[in-house]
Amino acid sequence: MTSDTYSVLVVTKDTKISSLVSAMLIPPVFELSQCSDFNEARRKCGEMNFNIILVDFADGEGTDFAIDISDSLSTILLLAPAQHFDQISYKVEPYGILTLTSPFDQFYFYNMIKVAIAVQYKVQVLSSKATQLKQKMEEIRLVNRAKMLLMQNKSMTEQEAHRYIEKEAMDTGSKKTAVAEIIIKTLS
Repeated sequence: MTSDTYSVLVVTKDTKISSLVSAMLIPPVFELSQCSDFNEARRKCGEMNFNIILVDFADGEGTDFAIDISDSLSTILLLAPAQHFDQISYKVEPYGILTLTSPFDQFYFYNMIKVAIAVQYKVQVLSSKATQLKQKMEEIRLVNRAKMLLMQNKSMTEQEAHRYIEKEAMDTGSKKTAVAEIIIKTLS
């Protein structure tokens, strides 16, 4: 992540938790949004990508919410009551959700936020790499389709088709994908 500001959504009905988190996660490092309603939180998650989402257990409703949004790129921290911590933790870990005991001490909470930031950084790097790989695969697919059309319609070998696309790209100052798209439009 290149930003030094982390967007955090806090979803809790407990004003004590809300005020404690607000006192610890202060601007400019943290941009804090708060919700006391899980439907409103779902709407906010649909509108904006948060780096970290802190969810209160709330009699199990928080666990369901955390699992529902676990496919987002956000790092999710679920506050679980100490007496149910192991059971809840085992349930949500397969979804990549981190659990904290509630109530929590400030030092423990601060360290978990640091872990969440580190996890968020890794998620962003991996997401970026996955996007680059998808783009590269699409480029290869497009160029291969153009080569196939040249081989079928112009009786070229694969090497000749490949060389033709590369030469056209160099001669026109275009990318191979742009040349491939023109070939596909022309020969399809």
